[in-house]
Amino acid sequence: MAGTSRCGFASMDESMQREIASKGGHAAHAKGTAHEFTPDEARAAGRKGGEIVSRNREHMARIGRQGGERRGAARAARLRDAEQTGAGQSQQFYQSFDQGFEGEEQRKSA
Repeated sequence: MAGTSRCGFASMDESMQREIASKGGHAAHAKGTAHEFTPDEARAAGRKGGEIVSRNREHMARIGRQGGERRGAARAARLRDAEQTGAGQSQQFYQSFDQGFEGEEQRKSA
């Protein structure tokens, strides 16, 4: 019956686990035994995590698609707001901003 224990840290609800873990972290820092990353260690860890995540092409495609959808929805909302308020100048600004951004993307891909 592996994994069916009703006692111990793993069986606690998530908020209780976080509270206990937080106390342990505070105690370790107060004692001076907590590990603190140097900027170089943090950079290396971030790079390693990024490399691992980017291997999953389906995940990368999904988050890229979400970013594009959100950007498009935000642009549509800005244009809709500009039309409703009659702010023709701000609409022209956003259109020129978007055109400049799209031109920059084309230069980067070239």
